[in-house]
Amino acid sequence: MSYNIDLSGRVALVTGATSGLGAQFARTLAKAGAAVVLAGRRVERLKTLRAEIEGAGGDAHYVAMDVTDPVSIRAGVAHAETEVGTLDILVNNAGVSTTQRLTEVTPEDFAYVMDTNVRGAFFVAQEVGKRMIARSRGAAPGTFTGGRIVNIASMAGLRVLSQIGVYAMSKAAVVHMTRAMALEWGRYGINVNAICPGYIDTEINHQHWNTEAGQKLMQMLPRKRVGQPKDLDVVLMMLCANESHFINGSVIQADDGYAV
Repeated sequence: MSYNIDLSGRVALVTGATSGLGAQFARTLAKAGAAVVLAGRRVERLKTLRAEIEGAGGDAHYVAMDVTDPVSIRAGVAHAETEVGTLDILVNNAGVSTTQRLTEVTPEDFAYVMDTNVRGAFFVAQEVGKRMIARSRGAAPGTFTGGRIVNIASMAGLRVLSQIGVYAMSKAAVVHMTRAMALEWGRYGINVNAICPGYIDTEINHQHWNTEAGQKLMQMLPRKRVGQPKDLDVVLMMLCANESHFINGSVIQADDGYAV
């Protein structure tokens, strides 16, 4: 006897889908049967990922979206719903970072991280959340309402790490944002949760793990290894499942025990 999470008939929006975790989240949701809307700034990459998902038998679409621009967010979400249908799932994944000591952070560095990781994440979730609330209020009895919002935070939001202090601050804000949204929106059947990944090997940091500094860091990890994007599939699927209606406001560490 096996257990299967089926997202057929659901529409999912994934921000920051041009690479790394966002691309993997999109593949995973599509494999489970969801129609996936890929959002990001690098449209050519979105087109490539759409072709890959469709080639594997999935349903994928894309919208250009800059999460630092509220106008772009509203336009992107509206376009997604017009083309594909009302959004049932949001994976709020877009994020950036800088590496420097706090004494070296400039106002431009601070704004760069906070505008994407906090302001951008908030207004994407707000735009989608407002639409989910409106659908819940106007739905006929017995129809599907509410939705699933998964904010991608970081174990750095739970445990401060050297030289990425502003990033850690931004992800700590995402953790509290998740809880605030879960508290206010839960009554509408909207479940808002967060995933806090640990060190994951992606195209952005892949070369780092082969350097002396990368190897030194890896030896400090509990099991002396970094994760792969697919290692987050199971927690993502749990939080997006129709059956996860009792999980709300949770902040789940997926870091191989690093933040313990």
